[in-house]
Amino acid sequence: MKDKFWQRIPLQELNEEQWESLCDGCCQCCAHKLEDEDTGEIFKTNVVCEYLDTEQCHCRVYPERHQYVPDCIKITPQNAGELPWVPETCSYRLLAHGKPLPEWHPLLTGQKASTGLAGKSVSGKVISEADINEDDMEDFIVEDDYFDK
Repeated sequence: MKDKFWQRIPLQELNEEQWESLCDGCCQCCAHKLEDEDTGEIFKTNVVCEYLDTEQCHCRVYPERHQYVPDCIKITPQNAGELPWVPETCSYRLLAHGKPLPEWHPLLTGQKASTGLAGKSVSGKVISEADINEDDMEDFIVEDDYFDK
């Protein structure tokens, strides 16, 4: 079994490689969310960023993503437990709240594809923002557990 560094090193002390390896690759954070201006309620959609490779579940421009999508939010040790739209299954969120990684996490299985095999990724469940009219975004709102099926 590999070194379970996340169990012995505080999140704030992880190096960039360790931090990035915690990502389970679900890509749910790449799905657009809509916020009700009156209530602040957040609604998930099944529409993802145009730069997401929806088959392989990875950003095609990840190192330069902020050049292409300036408002792409980076999950950090400081905000991992505070972002309301981050899914309950997100590794960053779980660890920020002192919970263990899910059994299907790639760091535990040794398989990069384990998140998708467990049905936790967006693969096969989303469409690209490039394929819809932005004015129709409300038509693509999904239930909170949509990506966990």
